[in-house]
Amino acid sequence: MILVVHNEVDPGSRYHTEELARCFPDRREHDYASEGSAPDLDADGVVLAGSTAGVYESDEHPWMADQEEWIRELVRERVPTLGVCFGHQAINSALGGRVEHRGLRCALVEPEFADDPLFEGVGPGVAAVHGDWVVEPGEGMESIASLSDYSAFATRHREAPVWSVQFHPECTRQFYRVVEEKHGWEPHDRSVEAFEATRLFENFRRSVESR
Repeated sequence: MILVVHNEVDPGSRYHTEELARCFPDRREHDYASEGSAPDLDADGVVLAGSTAGVYESDEHPWMADQEEWIRELVRERVPTLGVCFGHQAINSALGGRVEHRGLRCALVEPEFADDPLFEGVGPGVAAVHGDWVVEPGEGMESIASLSDYSAFATRHREAPVWSVQFHPECTRQFYRVVEEKHGWEPHDRSVEAFEATRLFENFRRSVESR
């Protein structure tokens, strides 16, 4: 079973975490932002979802410090873990990396993907909706996808089965519509389906099941 961890602090912005959760029909869910503490780890793998908050806002959201300690435990215990958007930033921050706010981007981008099983059948276009960048990966984390302006667009731990991606694999038609209404997208000539990268979640699940 996959444990999906919600981190969204704005009830009106939960569309992305709800879309992500639907990609794992057989799942358990935990809302870290409302519960404020770590869940029982009765799961084979963990997915850390996104948030409109920043990992540097722990004074406003004290649960973030607790979550970073829990992430370090996941790494120590070699629990298969995937971070998405805020989850990407939280994993790297928890391991000593650095995250900066650089302004909102809503765009279809084409990263350079490393040869990693997580990306099998994914791309070339993925949906980037974020305002924060991982500018220094955490200890043990290495880049496995990059853009010209974002070298750590996705990362993987060198020893533990821990991955993180800045983009949104859960970008379905509903996700696209909501983002378009809220923020708009940078001009592109792709179909909405070109944004979908849910195959990444299937790849993560296979990596969990193979352990």
